[in-house]
Amino acid sequence: MNKTPEQKWKDSLLEYRKNCQKILDISKSIRYSGVINEYGRTLTGIIRPGLKPILKQEFAKNEFFIISNLITLRNSQAKAFGPFHHAVIQHQKATIVCIPDGKVVYYVSINPDAKSIDDIIRKIKGIV
Repeated sequence: MNKTPEQKWKDSLLEYRKNCQKILDISKSIRYSGVINEYGRTLTGIIRPGLKPILKQEFAKNEFFIISNLITLRNSQAKAFGPFHHAVIQHQKATIVCIPDGKVVYYVSINPDAKSIDDIIRKIKGIV
């Protein structure tokens, strides 16, 4: 039996959610794991239980829109630079890792004192 487009969409969202949980399980230093689409809309996201979000909802929407634009513009340069693998944005209160996967981006917030960001990125890529 063929799946309807709606069922395929629900299956995709469920898979993204499972991947976000697996990403949180990589390290206690990971604060948030989410998936945004090419327009910056959150498809799913999980904040580590017991943590307070750094961004309020409206600021988070703006952040995801900015990230989606960054990734889209970077992908347009792929012929010159090669495929886009990931971006790391370091702030005082968090390190942000963005990893594209097709038309979506995994957005992961990590505590700035985390040990071995490169190791965390490698493990995230193993999931997505």
